Amino acid sequence: MDRSQKADLVAELKSVFSETSVVVVTRNLGLSVAQSTDLRLKMRDAGAQFKVAKNRLALIALDGSRYQPIGDLLKGPTALATSIDPVAAAKVAVDFAKTTDKFEIVGGAMGDTVLDVNGIKALAELPSLDEMRGTLIGLIQAPATKIARTVAEPGAQLARIFQAYASKEAA
Repeated sequence: MDRSQKADLVAELKSVFSETSVVVVTRNLGLSVAQSTDLRLKMRDAGAQFKVAKNRLALIALDGSRYQPIGDLLKGPTALATSIDPVAAAKVAVDFAKTTDKFEIVGGAMGDTVLDVNGIKALAELPSLDEMRGTLIGLIQAPATKIARTVAEPGAQLARIFQAYASKEAA
């Protein structure tokens, strides 16, 4: 890798660190190509990214960013999982770590808060942004649905009474 490629990689990592909500630092100790591809696809499906970067270049990219404190975690063969959704990268990483012993979560950060392994696992247990939106919409719609049902119910009761009288008269 020549100097210009390294500069491009550092610039790309800096832009990722400025746009992301969460960074999960992982250690991949001998993942096969198939496992690595599977992990990348799962990350992409969840709206996250998984990138293996040289620690030295990642440290340069971290310099001056809000994720600078996680530089201490970049030792050995590490990779970075990032996402705009604060839960997506952590959820996929924790789920993948359960399936293989060659993938280990080292720690991470959410904004200015540095998280240890247990913090990442706790973050992964939270509902995703889409699930939270669905719950919120359900809570907002529930009162309106109840009001509409309450307002319509007396009319429906009258209709059932008239229908019962009509069927009784016809019989």
